Amino acid sequence: MLDLIDKEERKLKKVKINLMRDSQFALWQGVMMVGKTSISDAIPTACTNGRDEIYGRQFIRDLSEKELAFVIMHEASHKAYRHLTTWKKLHDENHHLANAACDYVINLQLKDLDPQERIMQMPMKDGKVMGLIDEKYRGMNTKQVFDLLKKEQEEGGGCGGGFDEHDWEGAEARTEEECKTLEKEIDAALRQGAISAKRAGKGSGTGSRELDDLLAPKIDWRDALREYIKSTFRGKDVPSWGRVNRRFIGQGMYMPTLIGQRVGHLVVGVDTSGSIGGAELAEFMSEVKAIAEEVTPELVDLLYWGSSVVGHETYDMNSLGGLIASTKPMNGGGTDSTCVTQYLRDKALQPECMIMLTDGYVDQNWGGAWDCPVLWVIAGGNDAVAPSGKTIHIKN
Repeated sequence: MLDLIDKEERKLKKVKINLMRDSQFALWQGVMMVGKTSISDAIPTACTNGRDEIYGRQFIRDLSEKELAFVIMHEASHKAYRHLTTWKKLHDENHHLANAACDYVINLQLKDLDPQERIMQMPMKDGKVMGLIDEKYRGMNTKQVFDLLKKEQEEGGGCGGGFDEHDWEGAEARTEEECKTLEKEIDAALRQGAISAKRAGKGSGTGSRELDDLLAPKIDWRDALREYIKSTFRGKDVPSWGRVNRRFIGQGMYMPTLIGQRVGHLVVGVDTSGSIGGAELAEFMSEVKAIAEEVTPELVDLLYWGSSVVGHETYDMNSLGGLIASTKPMNGGGTDSTCVTQYLRDKALQPECMIMLTDGYVDQNWGGAWDCPVLWVIAGGNDAVAPSGKTIHIKN
């Protein structure tokens, strides 16, 4: 029995080391070393909790080395993308579709990484490919694939299963501190891998927009939101001879008082049709309130919208302090941001700037032509970028 155990362990270690030594997979070297790797008789295939990997002993025996290499890279991809934390909401909605959506995204990218199957290939069983792969999902992220799978399921379709398991519960059991430590560890591993890939002549890109975004310099969305509002509402101090500056009277000098001139009008549009959670909305509105109090716009109009504007609240500087307690979000049905641009014109609202909070799954033209600067704040994990205005993403 000991010889068999050693045999599976040696096979797993050999394949993983070969992957790490191959320049084609330089980006993934560090990620493959994150967490613990173990073999279990209780696991039928393979499993990850976003940090650790477990491989079934019989599964290892049944796979060729190329097939095992594909599975190892598949688990490493789950870790790199932080799938089991990023898409927890999708799992809570439908765990089967969430698992499938993650796998569809990964498997296409892995096939592209080694198209000639020099090092790895998708596992086969009884002459059929194990796992999920479909060209129609090319270029999509997990949320987009999930939405299509959900629509197909509602229309009576279905999807098969993958060749691995996803330990969402194990990922959820980690403490906040453990999650932060893991995120830093994976981030460092990816960045070191990117350096190794560049040295190996594999370029600075990853071939994946999601991974490129993870490796991009991080700018806190709160800082980006604050900078946008402050730069748009740049206060102007104007002299007023109607009020003498008392600080200079004792020196026999009569100087004007500088009066801070409040600038304009801020409108915030909140998409209440999508997957924006209550906690995200509360945090966003708290930031907006704090920044608005700092730059002192004359008015803040808050619009709740979906297929139409279903709620309109107005706050001045005297009432802004009670925004969080008094606001009443209203569900807006579908998602058509052109209702906001039309509403602004119908009500003759002429804001100095517009902020749109949404999950990013909006109409194709993103509201059409805007008559003022617009900032799109996208929550819920969608990496979409608006075709006009500025876009930032809420990624805590």
